[in-house]
Amino acid sequence: MKKKLLSLLFLVAPFFIFSQEKGLDEKINDAFMPIASWWEGFVLTTVPLGSYNVPFVVLLLVGGATFFTIYFRFPSITKFGTAIRTVRGKYVDIEKHGVDKLYNNDETLGVEDIKDTIRDESAHGEVSHFQALATAVSGTVGLGNIAGVAVAIGLGGPGATFWMIICGLLGMSTKFVECTLGVKYRDVGPDGTVYGGPMYYLSKGLKERGFTTFGKILGVLFAVLCVGASFGGGNAFQSNQAAVQISSLLKLNSGSDGVIIGICLAILVGIVIIGGIKRIAKITEKIVPFMAGIYILASLVIIIANFSDIGLAFTIIFEGAFTPMAGLGGLVGVLIVGFQRAAFSNEAGAGSAAIAHSAVRTKYPASEGVVALLEPFIDTVVICTMTALVIVFFNIDGTNVQSVFNYSAETSSVILNADGRSIGGVDLTSMAFDSVIPHFSYILTIAIVLFAFSTMISWSYYGLQAWKFLFGKTKTADIVYKLLFLVFVVIGAGATLDAVIKFSDAMILALVFPNMIGLFFLYPKVKQEMNRYLNAISIKKEAIEEGAIDVTKHM
Repeated sequence: MKKKLLSLLFLVAPFFIFSQEKGLDEKINDAFMPIASWWEGFVLTTVPLGSYNVPFVVLLLVGGATFFTIYFRFPSITKFGTAIRTVRGKYVDIEKHGVDKLYNNDETLGVEDIKDTIRDESAHGEVSHFQALATAVSGTVGLGNIAGVAVAIGLGGPGATFWMIICGLLGMSTKFVECTLGVKYRDVGPDGTVYGGPMYYLSKGLKERGFTTFGKILGVLFAVLCVGASFGGGNAFQSNQAAVQISSLLKLNSGSDGVIIGICLAILVGIVIIGGIKRIAKITEKIVPFMAGIYILASLVIIIANFSDIGLAFTIIFEGAFTPMAGLGGLVGVLIVGFQRAAFSNEAGAGSAAIAHSAVRTKYPASEGVVALLEPFIDTVVICTMTALVIVFFNIDGTNVQSVFNYSAETSSVILNADGRSIGGVDLTSMAFDSVIPHFSYILTIAIVLFAFSTMISWSYYGLQAWKFLFGKTKTADIVYKLLFLVFVVIGAGATLDAVIKFSDAMILALVFPNMIGLFFLYPKVKQEMNRYLNAISIKKEAIEEGAIDVTKHM
């Protein structure tokens, strides 16, 4: 049955390509739009909260993140230092060998051996902490940080930025939980290849709790949604935006430019993803610091150039969060916009990043959990805040906070006070940078292409893991998925399938439902793993202080 399904999908793929060549993208878009609109409406189903209708998925994300933050005693603050030290490799010896072998100490702490899981018997894994973090960050840092912030400000004003930051801080706890579980319940093949992610901790973890059938259903549901999200939001949308930026920069007008750019992107992506997670990690650990460095450096240049307005900018953001201007939907409306855009930006609660983090080399699942909490901090708290400041500086026209922005909630855009034009998304961010750094739009285009490229290769890994969970861990399944993924790179670049993109983005948020259900069942296991890892660190510190062993020889 699996082979038949794979063959059918492979045979259907060329139809999509020929459809684009025949110029049928608009017909496909029109036919698919009702389905996409229904799916988006279903995923974003609202519940009444006072006089507001709040998407249930947002309540689930924020409620779960708040609970985990309190239960684990604010890990975004208390475990931040541990996360930095872990990424830097300070505890690589105990993670590789185990504190019991290094220091002859029994450190089980009641964590039982689970059948058919790898737990601690050996330091399985394929990548380092930094490589896993870079791969996961490359999947979240992208257009959400550049265009998404502008959309949030267009919809909810500068105050939405404040709630994005709060959601990012809360999301750090959710990442900690899901990525710890990702490592704990991962599978390792005979050749050392790691298979992990929510589909595994949903099926295995819930089976352990006595909910075998329920766990299988949630695992399969997550995998199906993840494959769909990888083809759409994690691929077609990214290649489409990259192609648009390249065409705009080079002033290309040919109808086949998108397809040509898509083929070039597909070749580059194919070279990387055929090599598996190890090659993906090697690429992302170089691209992510580079592209984030360029973007952060440019943002700092603008922030320093507007140093005298920093106080005013933060005042605008803070006051807008609690006393929003007329017409923005009130406090709850601004809060919802901020939380929803942050959820799209860092994907905390969606579980996708746990797939990348599962491949780390360690005997202690919680070691990667603490590393993972850095991801929303980098993505939302740092980069999104910098983008927001740049946009606020661009629109400041004096010291009157109430006159800084005009908004168009219908188009998610800002109406410029100077000439009345309405702009939003990447264009607004690009103009904000160009106002201080002339022609920075060219550099921004390069950054957008790199963001899109790194997001595609990361999501190819996420989708492949989900695909193999559904169709088996065979070479055939591997090849079929990668070929289909590359086909959608070309389709995305050469099409204007707005409905597909809309459908795919909603599918990414849909991952929250099965994933968060699993987290609520399994978070006590995370507590056990956290205690076990902290205990191992304490034992190492004591040994160093006592001079009992030269730990450097175990590195």
